Amino acid sequence: MPDVVLPVIARWERTLGDLLDRTQKFPKHVRFTFSSRLDNLGLDIYEGLIEARYTKDKLDILRRVNLAIEKLRLLLRLCHDRRYLDRSGFEHVARNVDETGRMVGGWLKERQAR
Repeated sequence: MPDVVLPVIARWERTLGDLLDRTQKFPKHVRFTFSSRLDNLGLDIYEGLIEARYTKDKLDILRRVNLAIEKLRLLLRLCHDRRYLDRSGFEHVARNVDETGRMVGGWLKERQAR
């Protein structure tokens, strides 16, 4: 499924860059909690997508990526609720995370069908 693989990685690269830019602007008192956690989850997702691209056994990796995306969604919502992330920033990042989640979900379903 190479036609889906590269777009999901490219989309995540853009989303991750945006996320990293936004978490740098979080208040100092949450930089080592929320910012670090969001950044690390984003990087974990990126690494997982690269691993899945170049590994034969993709199912476990894609499940792990899917779970990390869900954790990221929940943390983003919490950051928005606590006003560390403004509404437009939250909506923008959440939309991109959701789209990536759909792409990973499709990739996962395709691999499960084999």
